[in-house]
Amino acid sequence: MSSLPLSMKTLLQLSPHSPSLTLTTSPLPVPSHPSDVLIKVYTTAPCKGELTWAAAFPDVIPSTKTPVPSQDLAGVIVSLPPAYTGGFKPGDKVYCRIEATRPGAAREYALARLSELALIPKNLGWIRAAATPLSSLTAWQALFTHGGLNKEGLLEGKNPAREENAKKRVLITGATGGVGSWAVQLAALAGCEVVGLCGPNKIAHVKELGASEVVNYKETSLRQWASPEREVDVVLDMVGGKTLEGCWFAIKDQGKMVSICAPPESARPSHLVVKEGVNSNFFIVEPLGEDLTEIGQLIEAGKVRPTVDSVWSFEEYGAAFERLESGQTTGKVVLRVADFDK
Repeated sequence: MSSLPLSMKTLLQLSPHSPSLTLTTSPLPVPSHPSDVLIKVYTTAPCKGELTWAAAFPDVIPSTKTPVPSQDLAGVIVSLPPAYTGGFKPGDKVYCRIEATRPGAAREYALARLSELALIPKNLGWIRAAATPLSSLTAWQALFTHGGLNKEGLLEGKNPAREENAKKRVLITGATGGVGSWAVQLAALAGCEVVGLCGPNKIAHVKELGASEVVNYKETSLRQWASPEREVDVVLDMVGGKTLEGCWFAIKDQGKMVSICAPPESARPSHLVVKEGVNSNFFIVEPLGEDLTEIGQLIEAGKVRPTVDSVWSFEEYGAAFERLESGQTTGKVVLRVADFDK
């Protein structure tokens, strides 16, 4: 700890009501929770729309939060809680999602909690590591915690879970986004038949990720595409709005509809023929290191991979956030916070 600098570069949001950011200097964060881990940040990946969260969700994001954005990080453990006796040690390369109620990782040193951490897979560099936590965790929990699929289907060879998953069609909107690209890979790997929704220039990429069918939303709306023989058992919506509304035409009776954008019932068309027994759910991801560890095992085995849209220096934060909010990304936007070779 004695070799640590007295100050660090920190990206701050100037106001919860504005997306304006500034790169400044601040003191290093000081652990104050029994599970706090101090981490030297190498890379971080912001989330589309996150600069609106404090104003949009004041009951969730505390007004006392230091407004450092970008909750995903990849870095090296500097210090652990004094009473900790677990498997992590200083010098370990780790990645995680910091809970959104606490300051993020767009700074040279950040605090994460022990429960959020996982070791970075050996075949994952700093850039792809930062691109992994939020997107993969959200897809994992959407499919296996909320979507009714059995994660045991991810195991190689024939097994009852995989055979059950194989009976299900899964529709994934925003299939080339950070979360969508993970959801396509994981659902296909678990044995499901995957339908991806994307634009015309990304059809080949979605098929490469594992989708057996792709819907080009520029040509065909989900309402136009949906028919009894095309209905799906599970919907994972990453887009919201009119797209979420269209998902109601594609879901089967007794199906499961999961959205990370809004409660699906809020987008149910009033003129829709009744869909019986649809289980709909809106959820916010839990930053669980144990889930990230399981995902990391799949990454190390070469079965899934993160998708990186672009990489920016820390000083290029403005252009990075502009790219993030463009709606044209394929995968994650990553900021290099520290200097490194790869």
